Amino acid sequence: MLRILHTSDWHLGQHFIGKSRDACHRAFFQWLTETIQTQQIDVLLVAGDIFDTATPPSYARELYHQLLADLYRLKVQVIVLGGNHDSVAVLNESASLLKVLNTCVIPGLAADLSTHLQPLYDQAGFPAAMLVALPFVRARDLSAHQGLLSVAGQTEQQKNRDLQQQLGQLYETLYQLATKQAADLAASYQQQTGQPRQIPVLGSGHLTTVGASRSESVREIYIGSLEAFRADGFPPFAYLALGHIHQAQQVGGNPFFRYCGAPLALGFDEANQHKQVLQIDISDQGEVQLPVALPVPDVQPLASLTVNLATVRACVQQELSRRGFTEEPHHRVGKTLWLELILSGEDALLTDVQAQLQQQLAELPVELLKLRRAKTAETSLVQAQLTLQELTPEDVFAERLAHEQLSDETKLRLSQLHADVLSQVQLAAQPAATLLASAEVTP
Repeated sequence: MLRILHTSDWHLGQHFIGKSRDACHRAFFQWLTETIQTQQIDVLLVAGDIFDTATPPSYARELYHQLLADLYRLKVQVIVLGGNHDSVAVLNESASLLKVLNTCVIPGLAADLSTHLQPLYDQAGFPAAMLVALPFVRARDLSAHQGLLSVAGQTEQQKNRDLQQQLGQLYETLYQLATKQAADLAASYQQQTGQPRQIPVLGSGHLTTVGASRSESVREIYIGSLEAFRADGFPPFAYLALGHIHQAQQVGGNPFFRYCGAPLALGFDEANQHKQVLQIDISDQGEVQLPVALPVPDVQPLASLTVNLATVRACVQQELSRRGFTEEPHHRVGKTLWLELILSGEDALLTDVQAQLQQQLAELPVELLKLRRAKTAETSLVQAQLTLQELTPEDVFAERLAHEQLSDETKLRLSQLHADVLSQVQLAAQPAATLLASAEVTP
């Protein structure tokens, strides 16, 4: 039997509104290592976004390399795929060395497609599955690989259609190559052992699919203008391991096509999600079992509550009780609840609301990291008197765009361009913010 663990979107090095996630990731890696031992995992598949930025801090790289060294001692085969947050160069810098630790790192689309065909081995050392190991694919790499040139005058629909077709063709080509190699490996196995074996073909990827539920912390870097790949564009993989979407879910209603989700809540809108990794068993006859969700401990609870000044303390106390703060769970690394408060009603307009809230929350094990006012559907951002600190860049751009007399197609294109630029700015700014934070000196 072959046992695979599917995980993704670790985002090592993330700073959460000024808070380091170092302790959270260390606790997750400890749990992950223990789970791999307990469940007797043969293969760990990480479907992208290892790091949160293209230039991760040194402690994040240390965590990454230490985990892979620990898993080598457990005789685990590891497949690491690059995500849209990952730098191809950063993942490449240790890829050759990590081969010695039975870890295959595939940062981006390779010129040699055989790089993306990875046999997965059972405990006896025989191939038991074939993986199409495809990381995040950038438009320029995809076009260059297929020898395609940009065409002037194309509409957004035409560009999107072309990119869909190119990515679909890439998946189909890799699937056909993997199917042939799986048949060769099965024939070799039978020749060596005298026993027949079916070797299923598995797929992977780091992208958005049509209908996938996103969260605020999913910062998109689209494949050109390709916002979401159609679920029916994938070949008939026996299992498809996807990354990029932080909420665990099926794809296209297929229980074998899965996003495993991020193991940690990366935004307040993910506070109530049940985080998990997925275990996939493949029998000696090549039959792929339905994935089993393994819950990840909530090492640092988050909560987003809509309140007013009269109800805030009672609501927070109720949330603390629900989160089990009176029980002091052994797995928790944070001793406080990270809190976002959304103020409703006229209380939100008080000039000293911050001070009143701090007074209400005094002596409770909480840290108020984010405060914003509730928005109503019938009022604009200007009418609501919201400050820039309470708005996202998307809010500001959408409000500005709403005042322009433009066609729906033009507004959609401008929104996509804004999302592309914003993602690049956020990725570039994160290392600088981290550096500034580390340079602070307490008198």
